[in-house]
Amino acid sequence: MTKEEKNEKEALIEFFSSYRELFEFFCSNTTIHGAIRLVCSRRNRMKTAFWLVLFLVTFGLMYWQFGLLFGQYFSYPVSINLNVNSDKLPFPAVTVCTLNPYRYKAIQNDLQELDKETQRTLYELYKYNSTGVQGWIPNNQRVKRDRAGLPFLLELVPPGSETHRVSRSVIEEELQVKRREWNIGFKLCNETGGDCFYQTYTSGVDAIREWYRFHYINILARVPQEAAIDGEQLENFIFACRFNEESCTKANYSSFHHAIYGNCYTFNQNQSDQSNLWSSSMPGIKNGLTLVLRTEQHDYIPLLSSVAGARVLVHGHKEPAFMDDNGFNIPPGMETSIGMKKETINRLGGKYSDCSEDGSDVDVKNLFQSEYTEQVCVRSCFQAAMVARCGCGYAFYPLSPGDQYCDYNKHKSWGHCYYKLITEFTSNKLGCFTKCRKPCLVSEYQLTAGYSKWPNRVSQDWVLHTLSRQYNLTDRNGIAKLNIYFEELNYKTILESPTINMAMLLSLLGSQWSLWFGSSVLSVVEMLELVIDFVIIGVMILLHRYYYKQANEGEETTVVPTPAPAFADLEQQVPHIPRGDLSQRQISVVADITPPPAYESLDLRSVGTLSSRSSSMRSNRSYYEENGGRRN
Repeated sequence: MTKEEKNEKEALIEFFSSYRELFEFFCSNTTIHGAIRLVCSRRNRMKTAFWLVLFLVTFGLMYWQFGLLFGQYFSYPVSINLNVNSDKLPFPAVTVCTLNPYRYKAIQNDLQELDKETQRTLYELYKYNSTGVQGWIPNNQRVKRDRAGLPFLLELVPPGSETHRVSRSVIEEELQVKRREWNIGFKLCNETGGDCFYQTYTSGVDAIREWYRFHYINILARVPQEAAIDGEQLENFIFACRFNEESCTKANYSSFHHAIYGNCYTFNQNQSDQSNLWSSSMPGIKNGLTLVLRTEQHDYIPLLSSVAGARVLVHGHKEPAFMDDNGFNIPPGMETSIGMKKETINRLGGKYSDCSEDGSDVDVKNLFQSEYTEQVCVRSCFQAAMVARCGCGYAFYPLSPGDQYCDYNKHKSWGHCYYKLITEFTSNKLGCFTKCRKPCLVSEYQLTAGYSKWPNRVSQDWVLHTLSRQYNLTDRNGIAKLNIYFEELNYKTILESPTINMAMLLSLLGSQWSLWFGSSVLSVVEMLELVIDFVIIGVMILLHRYYYKQANEGEETTVVPTPAPAFADLEQQVPHIPRGDLSQRQISVVADITPPPAYESLDLRSVGTLSSRSSSMRSNRSYYEENGGRRN
């Protein structure tokens, strides 16, 4: 193999010597459409400029589309998929309450005092005498206070007056003239008394009920934790219970007491034995839950509940019964049929949606000891904020160990703190609605209700007679019937899925690349190779300049010029030469200082000059020898 063939042989790794060579090679060999026109039309500058601008514009538009695709991908959009399934369905939990709050024996005296104060307030404000109501004073005369009554009394508040008290004489003078313009409320102050406001209402019914409820919550704080409800009160509520045409057993339900809605039963609640949970294999009333309830209009605490019937809530097995949120009332003397349709929502979570799997990633402690739900989190957040700010807890929510419920005998200004906190809570200044995220998996029940009179005139006598054998019933307003069932076994499942996943993103990027350049993945590799070669050439140029600069600086520092000696020193340094050796020494010196000729640059004139110089040297030597070595 010749030397030229060895030089022409391609090396294992080789780089381009310049950017021009690099781009010419890329444009001539790339599979990207349009790039070769930059080389083929280089003799025509107009075409070269046109194709260069077109290439750069197309390249920019493609990467602009790439930016839009990546922006959409990193926004994590979701698509909703709706599936309809049909299968055997687990029956939800059902909670039914009497709407008759229970009077605990431990606070019986406090409640009687509250009833008396309420009677006095009604008489003073509306001249109403509550004769004959259970627990109230049965007389037709105005009741006078024999001792200091309860704090935070109800008052008539004129419009615009929120911080000062109006005298009773002024109220009596102006009440008949501007009765509709006055508000009713009670005054609340902080511990120092420097910050006061009136909790007012335009409706007298709402004002009295809220005032009564405020004192009732305060009294509930005095109920011992171990206080039990009379078992007879619970047994007298439900006449009959059937599910799938079979009678219910005590294993199918549990009972508790709600301070506002009274005695409550929860059917089909989550238990350790999952085999006791109900399930429906057929739709229709006969395959659901049927209850006959006692709804006598005999309120134990009249001002807490002014409706008759029962309160019903359908919820999950592991969820607590929040009767205020999704519950509904059923009227007495009616048969209420509730049809259900199940709907399951499954959110992706993570970066795609703001939801929580089990609440462990939410910065709120679950006080209800139940499955995580958004309402559980919100109430736990409010209770924690109230304990932190007011020093005591709300009587309707559970507490952490060591905390106490609010009682103005111990916490004088808790009402002032509570109502201000409620305002901040509803406006989300506490941040509870922001902290508490929705669960990723939620099962909801869409309810439709139908009503009919029950029992009818034909069957009313024998139905009431049959039920009166155990309970004293006189008319149908003391009973109600409730049917809860699945309308159909088809249930909807709403699933979230990523709108753009990684496979779809690559497909969209490839489509854009093919649209603008008509190339493939290998063309992308060519572009990557171009970028790598571009960087390597730049690095090599920088390294070459760096080492060249270092070499020049090194030569300048190592070569030190020698100073020229003085003329007197040169004379002293010249050695004494004997006369007999003069000619030999002279020839030797001349030979040493004469540089070799540059043969490549010789011409006739230089050759002639050299010949004449040699002849002159020979003649001088002959003359020297003839004179015996003497100098003139």
